[in-house]
Amino acid sequence: METAYISTPLGTAKLEGNLDGITAITLSDKTPTEVEKVPDSLKPAAAQLKEYFLGRRTEFDLKLNPQGTDFQKKVWEALLDIPFGKTVSYLDLSKTLGDVKAIRAVASANGKNPLWIVVPCHRVIGSDGSLTGYAGGLHRKKWLLEHENPVKQQSLF
Repeated sequence: METAYISTPLGTAKLEGNLDGITAITLSDKTPTEVEKVPDSLKPAAAQLKEYFLGRRTEFDLKLNPQGTDFQKKVWEALLDIPFGKTVSYLDLSKTLGDVKAIRAVASANGKNPLWIVVPCHRVIGSDGSLTGYAGGLHRKKWLLEHENPVKQQSLF
């Protein structure tokens, strides 16, 4: 497994993976003591994340290899269908997966998503539009949704 660190507006992203795909992208407020050179297998992920934060990328084209249960992988796969700049509720996601009663399991799998931003768990919100639950912190979820919002609301006052 190879590792790389990149700086983002929301903290330091740790990328993990190899030629079989990206297994994890996590975020930390801490700056690593040793910033490594980005291995060839992680260069596409590092470049695409930088483009995303510069506003030049709305979709990722990466080989993914997240580790989880079959159900978690099914939820993470469904997250990939949420378009840039859009949100869905946990209930909507449960319906998409075919079981409205699985809402808590869907929410749990969403919270265990190992591929920050690339698998857009930040695009899932409460049925009432609230920014419920986000492993990276609600302030980051809000920032990401505002970053992806194609229409910027101007203040009237």
